[in-house]
Amino acid sequence: MIGLATAVVLVLLAAPFSTAAAQATEKVPRVGSLWPNNRSPHQRTLDAFQEGLRDLGWVEGKNVVIEYRWAEGRSERLPTLAAELVRLKVDVIFASSTSAAVAARDATRTIPIVMATGGDVVGLGLVASLARPGGNVTGLSYDVGLQSAVKGLELLKETVPSVRRVAVLASPANPSYAPAIGNLRDAAHALGVQLQLPHARGPSDFDSAFAAMARERAGALLVFSGPEFGPHRERLVDLAAKRRLPAMYSDRAYTEVGGLMSYGPDVRDNFRRSASYVDKILKGAKPADLPVEQPTKFEIVVNLKTAKALGLTIPRSVLLRTDQLIE
Repeated sequence: MIGLATAVVLVLLAAPFSTAAAQATEKVPRVGSLWPNNRSPHQRTLDAFQEGLRDLGWVEGKNVVIEYRWAEGRSERLPTLAAELVRLKVDVIFASSTSAAVAARDATRTIPIVMATGGDVVGLGLVASLARPGGNVTGLSYDVGLQSAVKGLELLKETVPSVRRVAVLASPANPSYAPAIGNLRDAAHALGVQLQLPHARGPSDFDSAFAAMARERAGALLVFSGPEFGPHRERLVDLAAKRRLPAMYSDRAYTEVGGLMSYGPDVRDNFRRSASYVDKILKGAKPADLPVEQPTKFEIVVNLKTAKALGLTIPRSVLLRTDQLIE
């Protein structure tokens, strides 16, 4: 029979091995990350999301695994990529765009989904309401961003008071297209301008869209944000410059490469804040109980060098509200 002292020694010796075994088998959370393009055009927002995770103690490769899936600009691939993440049994899917969120929702009704820039999330059936999502989707909405297109149009008219016809470059394939255009039509009527809608589903349509603007004598341009356009912003800015079109964009990334003006939510802030949703879900929260948040930071950015090249003088009323001037 083993003596009491001997038994105590054996238990103490075994304890470290038991602890090590428990640590070895401890599950490391796995996050699926779904993106509409390749990594390069998303690097700024990806960095913001990763920074948000690190601030909350989640270090990729250490205590969390992130499974990236990139659609390479082909939105039709998103459902297949979402299905891959479901088969991997990830703990949560991070959807970087509205189209990614829709694809993820269609692929699973049980795995939690966190969206960073959801569009008309209620209208698309992603959530029952912003306050009470009710399903497996939550995160940040870009719905206020739809209203920011109206604000962008107003700023454009204020900057170019003589403009009477504004081209709106947008993709009808974007889930936010219909509600945004509806808002813009009402605003355009109030401003006394006509809208021209030269649809572009991607870069193959850019040349024909700008040719249509020239034929119909558009006096200014409003460009929607979206995965169809973001990776090609330098080309869009160049086309607007060649046509000498004062252009308003919804993302400051365009003004940083020579676009005239931008107004919209701070997208990086959305991505940083979305990390808190992932954190809460990994710690046991249910997406149905996490209200959808809206953008809180909006910014006006003006490129003075581009304004000079176009022969434009930015009104003082606009300059006083500008968050950053690029010279």
